Amino acid sequence: MPGSRITALGHHQPGKVLTNDDLAGMVDTSDAWIRQRTGIVTRRIAETESVTDLAAAAAGKALASSGLAPDEIDMVVVATCSAMDRCPSIATQVAGRLGVPAAVGFDVNNGCAGFCTALATADHAIRAGAARHALVIGAERMSDVTDWTDRTTCVLLGDGAGAAVLSHDPTGGSVGPVVWGSDPTRGHAVRLDDGWQPRFRQEGQTVFRWATTALVPIAEEACRRAGITPAELGAVVTHQANLRIVEAITRRLGADRAVVARDVVDSGNTSAASVPLALAKLVERGEAPGGAPALLLGFGGGLSWAGQVVTCP
Repeated sequence: MPGSRITALGHHQPGKVLTNDDLAGMVDTSDAWIRQRTGIVTRRIAETESVTDLAAAAAGKALASSGLAPDEIDMVVVATCSAMDRCPSIATQVAGRLGVPAAVGFDVNNGCAGFCTALATADHAIRAGAARHALVIGAERMSDVTDWTDRTTCVLLGDGAGAAVLSHDPTGGSVGPVVWGSDPTRGHAVRLDDGWQPRFRQEGQTVFRWATTALVPIAEEACRRAGITPAELGAVVTHQANLRIVEAITRRLGADRAVVARDVVDSGNTSAASVPLALAKLVERGEAPGGAPALLLGFGGGLSWAGQVVTCP
């Protein structure tokens, strides 16, 4: 049966760097406190760039790397929870920026699991014959929804975007079956408060306990459905929520030979952008070589999750 494969990646972050020491001048915190509890050292903050700007920059790099012409793209999907634009979608705006003439475009909001959800949706469309080439993007300007007076959350968040080109593969493809779901009974644990000025809220201990226990079986199931064991993984790219969470999941998974994405140290929590951003950087640096199987695992607001094994381009 035909499938899909990732043929190219791209990423983009704003130029402004916000350090832990900068935050210590804004709220009652310190570099040592932030590093100990989150592992984060810096994050990037958009000053003038919108979510569309970030998404288009990352997608443009992925498209250029793929060698495809804009008119060969027939689907654009953007995962975001921070976009203020409701209509037209960020996806159709990106298509317009890149000169993609007639692709179906839509946004997906599944919190920090958004990119893996969008990737699975595009993979399913390609497998069904509804598309041949798709741009799948995770883009967030989390600084817009940050409460800069809340020292427990403002230290976490950053802005950025990552993108992948997903293409039809008649040989069966290299995007594995998705494992996805949600626990809406605990949706309050990670949320954006309603209103015209939404703010990110999180119950840190609830999220930490859930992420470090419930997600390992989900990751194992994604590997099983892809026909591999965790020990065979070449890379593990989880949502970059917190370095302690990233390392706990990977350790319990037993992916001993895999390179582990730790982009949270430099980029903070970029929600739906974190998985493609981290993956693109690993591939760009050669740490996740072409052909290596990589586990992608997004999780967060909802509480929701989505994960699959892909082959690095």
